[in-house]
Amino acid sequence: MADAYSVKVPVFEGPMDLLLHLIKQNKIDIYDIPISLITRQYLEYIEIMKELNLEIASEFLVMAATLIYIKSRMLLPPDETIETEEQEDPRAGLVQRLLEYQAYKEVSGTLREREEIWTNVFSRPPMDNDEIEAEPELYLFDVNIFDLMGALKKIMSRVPPEVIKITRETLTVKDKIALILDKMESEHTMRFDALFEEDTTRVQIIVTFLALLEILRLGLVRAYQDKEFGTIWIMRHKETA
Repeated sequence: MADAYSVKVPVFEGPMDLLLHLIKQNKIDIYDIPISLITRQYLEYIEIMKELNLEIASEFLVMAATLIYIKSRMLLPPDETIETEEQEDPRAGLVQRLLEYQAYKEVSGTLREREEIWTNVFSRPPMDNDEIEAEPELYLFDVNIFDLMGALKKIMSRVPPEVIKITRETLTVKDKIALILDKMESEHTMRFDALFEEDTTRVQIIVTFLALLEILRLGLVRAYQDKEFGTIWIMRHKETA
């Protein structure tokens, strides 16, 4: 029997990024997190990672256990021996960690933006009208792995569950990469869901998604949204077209 196919993707986002992503997506007050909702959605992302055979970092599993623990504590009746206002919110520690991490991300993001601005000021030549029209990414939002996984979850919901074991014999990621790149020879920009139009089973959807991740990793295409949490577009770089 062939070995199970395992894919390791260089994901720079961690469990705190996923939590902030869910909080932002659900428009939740970070000081009043509905722990049952967030725990359920967080575990759904873990299940997607497992179904994709992605190597799940231990930090994701530790955070899952933390969320389940907090949820269990919040289900307990309040201690009647302690005044209500003096009782500790089980979410307090997590909220503090999220606030600190969010502040760190904002600072690092600002520094990265400044670096990009100064790099463009000194190295980028003026663009003519044709070049401006050819670069719609200037007006779009970059997406992260969780945006892509959220979109994948919607695609997979249209097909029935299957018992899947992806093996090296059945997985045809290389073939799918070639098909995607061939398709993008004529269509420089495609909607994310258009990549899956010919897929009728969960295994086919997974293969297509893994192929897309590999193409993104190689820098042959980039993924954007037309607005935050909006439609995801896949664009091929001009130099690779």
